Amino acid sequence: MGLKSYAKGVVKEGKRVRWPKRDVLIPSIIVVVIITVLAALILFGEDAAGNKLIQILKDAFSGTLGN
Repeated sequence: MGLKSYAKGVVKEGKRVRWPKRDVLIPSIIVVVIITVLAALILFGEDAAGNKLIQILKDAFSGTLGN
């Protein structure tokens, strides 16, 4: 199977797909964007909290490690 025949098959399958209508697609995109932003904010918060905890632990043990 060559690259050309593969690309033709992809285009053929793409035409067979039943794509959603605009009135269904737009709300779905909005939901995906909102969930993505919320997940990013949660991960950012967890990362910041973990970073702060590591910094506190470094400061707390810096004298005992001989640094």
